[in-house]
Amino acid sequence: MFTSAKDKMTDQLDDPLLDVRNVSKRFRLHSEQQRSFQEIFVNFFQRKRYSSSKEFWALRDVSFQVRPGESLGIIGPNGSGKSTLLKLLAGILEPTTGEIVVNGRISALLELGAGFHPDLTGRENIFLNGTLYGLSRQEMQKQMESIIEFSELNEFIDVPIKHYSSGMYVRLGFSVAIHTEPDLLLVDEVLAVGDANFQHKCMDAIQRYRQRGGTILLVSHDLGSIESICDRAIWYEHGRVQAFGHPTDVVMQYLNNVAEKEEAVRSAAGKSRSVDQLAEGQRWGTGRVEIIDVKLCDAEGIERSIFLTGAPMQIRLYYRADKPIEDPIFGIALHHHNGTWVAGPNTDFGDLSIPRVEGEGEVVYHIPKLSLLAGGYSISVAAVNRSDTEMYDYHDRAYQFRVHTGNTRERYGVVTLGGQWTTDQKPTPRPNPRPARAVPVEKVAQV
Repeated sequence: MFTSAKDKMTDQLDDPLLDVRNVSKRFRLHSEQQRSFQEIFVNFFQRKRYSSSKEFWALRDVSFQVRPGESLGIIGPNGSGKSTLLKLLAGILEPTTGEIVVNGRISALLELGAGFHPDLTGRENIFLNGTLYGLSRQEMQKQMESIIEFSELNEFIDVPIKHYSSGMYVRLGFSVAIHTEPDLLLVDEVLAVGDANFQHKCMDAIQRYRQRGGTILLVSHDLGSIESICDRAIWYEHGRVQAFGHPTDVVMQYLNNVAEKEEAVRSAAGKSRSVDQLAEGQRWGTGRVEIIDVKLCDAEGIERSIFLTGAPMQIRLYYRADKPIEDPIFGIALHHHNGTWVAGPNTDFGDLSIPRVEGEGEVVYHIPKLSLLAGGYSISVAAVNRSDTEMYDYHDRAYQFRVHTGNTRERYGVVTLGGQWTTDQKPTPRPNPRPARAVPVEKVAQV
């Protein structure tokens, strides 16, 4: 059931602007099947087909509230039901079970071109959208010039929008939505279609809307936007709320879950690279000491390709020397995927003396607390003589791994410095206190 403020006739000031109560949404997926060539031939003339259907639940018992002035972000992988949820909130779809109560007027920027008629001009579609939002033609006329100016479509505003590009659709749709001054603004991922300058312009407009007391529900894969704009966030997956709370904490939980899934996929596929698979030109040296294997491991020595910022890491080099070699040095070079050389530790810098190697052995570089921030990285490994005049073996950027956000909230750069901030000023309490941490789904009663 979808209920408006007029239906409820409530005047309680502390009522939530949006109240989602145990909402579920079921779809039926239909597929047509032909059982034999004979049936295909007969059914072609009889226009008769066999069909089957199965149920798909896009949402399961979702409950949360949004109060006036709040900004709620929704994150999750593609296909998790985020857009279905927004369509339910906008009244485009009806829930299968549960109730949605809206105590205000909603503007929604959902699918590209939603609410537009392709044969009408941009100007005519502005009036059409205003009608859909419950505004009169006179009210939209007052906003017309401001809408056109914000959209930057002056010379195209009287052209049928079927000739618009996807970016022009977004410009017009967002401009109309933000100028109708809704009580609740629903924004889906469509903002990603616009160019960088217009995206910044939209974010500025959203911040001004928030400062005026506007309420926002934002769905986005841009986790940085969720953290900067929203007061709270929901991680939504498999039709259910997985966690809610402070945006940064929810984002961290979500990214760590993504890392675990990636690691499981890579582990199932087996080790991605062996020494024997190195490309031509990726390995060189005299071979008097050979690095025969390299493993990237966690604190327990389990080989991994996904690591978390702040977690332990081990880089294990396995070598073989057919004849005795005096005083070798083993080292690694760490590269960011953008080509930046991040670090180059070796056994000499680490004051580890290896007087002699013969046969097979192992050298391990222990990292107690990984300072790398989220991103892709590669490792080169080397074995050289003490005077650095003979390269025994070198593997150039041969071993790849990824780092996902762990216990840090830092997002920019390559490493976290691990420092601490202090001040002699007393902190000023925020007007909208945020939960201290994300709450697991089993404790969700209401958001």
